[in-house]
Amino acid sequence: MSQISKPFNPYSVLRRKPIDEEEEGGSGLFKSLGLWQLTAIGVGGIIGVGIFTLAGVVAHGDAQNPAVGPAVVISFLIAGLASGAAALSYAEFAGMIPRAGSAYTYGYVALGELVGWFIGWDLLLEYIAIVAVVAIGISGYFSSFMQGIGVIVPDWMSSAWTPDTPHGVINLPAVAVCLLVTWILSRGSKSFGRFELVAVSIKVLLILGIIGIGVFHINTSNFTPFMPNSFGPVLTGAATVFFAVFGYDAMSTAAEEAKDGKKHMPKAIILSLVIAMTLYVMATLVLTGMQNYAKLNPTSAFASAFDSVGMPTIATVISAFAVISIMTVMLTFLLGVTRVWFSMSRDGLLPKWFAKTDAKRGVPQRVTWIAGTASAVLAGVLPIRLVADLTNIGILAAFVVVCAAVIVLRRTRPEVPRTFKLPFMPVVPAFGVLASFFLMTQLHWETWLRFVVWLVIGLVIYFFYGRRHSLMNPDSPRHALKDEALKDGALKDDGGPAPSAGP
Repeated sequence: MSQISKPFNPYSVLRRKPIDEEEEGGSGLFKSLGLWQLTAIGVGGIIGVGIFTLAGVVAHGDAQNPAVGPAVVISFLIAGLASGAAALSYAEFAGMIPRAGSAYTYGYVALGELVGWFIGWDLLLEYIAIVAVVAIGISGYFSSFMQGIGVIVPDWMSSAWTPDTPHGVINLPAVAVCLLVTWILSRGSKSFGRFELVAVSIKVLLILGIIGIGVFHINTSNFTPFMPNSFGPVLTGAATVFFAVFGYDAMSTAAEEAKDGKKHMPKAIILSLVIAMTLYVMATLVLTGMQNYAKLNPTSAFASAFDSVGMPTIATVISAFAVISIMTVMLTFLLGVTRVWFSMSRDGLLPKWFAKTDAKRGVPQRVTWIAGTASAVLAGVLPIRLVADLTNIGILAAFVVVCAAVIVLRRTRPEVPRTFKLPFMPVVPAFGVLASFFLMTQLHWETWLRFVVWLVIGLVIYFFYGRRHSLMNPDSPRHALKDEALKDGALKDDGGPAPSAGP
């Protein structure tokens, strides 16, 4: 009897992926990333538009959000504290389940298929939107760089329409950089890892240079008032800059491509967050100390600050290198969305057509180009804060699930080997749940509405396709072919990786 004709079993949405089942026949992904390459991917995902753009956006404020001023450093600290609890949870999972998929896989293993689906579906949109946000941030620094060398980029081709940019039409630089990053990622994880390591090194040196030079141009009067409005905008700012402190979760989607995922993934997650938060605190204090928060250019804050102290050449150099360094964030999150998409397709929740990997480069080319093109469209037509808030609510939701899942799995599967165990269980992950949910409540109702609409669309797709085709469903159209495909080590009809019942 077919799955379609059988009555709905409500318990089917609670089925869980086996935690200790290895992929047979190979995943199609190449294991080529070491500890420092993984750390570079994490730092590359965390440090970028959050410091170069969102710090200025939050400090300066806009039509809907009051200025936070120098207290933006508190926004970063609050976001970092919440993120730290989640990072420890990710580290425990990554050392236990070094599989592609990150929060999607962790939720599927610990809390069941429906939860895993929601987080995976959520991350598809959020990661694509993050790539778009970063591209918009790069566009602002690109325009600043061009202005520094005497070329004015017109509004109609450098920004989307907003009340603040009424002449904007499409952000062409943002579209172009999305497509460029997509091409780089399509070259393979080994080439991507090398590029990321070099680019992140440049980024860290750039930020250290900004701090080292800028500290001598701090005017302490710019720190007054330190908090120009109430504490409420600081919390809202924390929810917005949260975008800047969670790149390690996208890095964890590459666990299947790590040479020694169980050993290196936890270390890389913790290292990347510690490095990033240290640089964030120092850089935001320098930024708001150099120029009054009300005069900062939100789209290119550091260039604006150095220009204000009579150092236009430094401002131009910052704009040029910011474009290169921020690209690493795009690479990390585009990597993330493609690996989550790949994992969901391999598990049968989405069509297996998406799970095909390139035999030569070991990357899922189809989803890479689809995700890259989608991010280019969003970057071309939407303003930065709208997209940033949308990404934050989705990632915070993923953090709630991961922090809850690590508590559940510690109780239900205590015997599973863990190369890293987070301390103070269950206090730390429980704090992560509460802090992440609290930051979600600080976002605007429009952001919640868009988030709910996307999840409802996902719910429809799951019940009409994903639940029936899941490899965990014994009546799935693909389940009958599973054993034969695993023996061959490939999906028969398209040469992609063998499907799997679990991580």
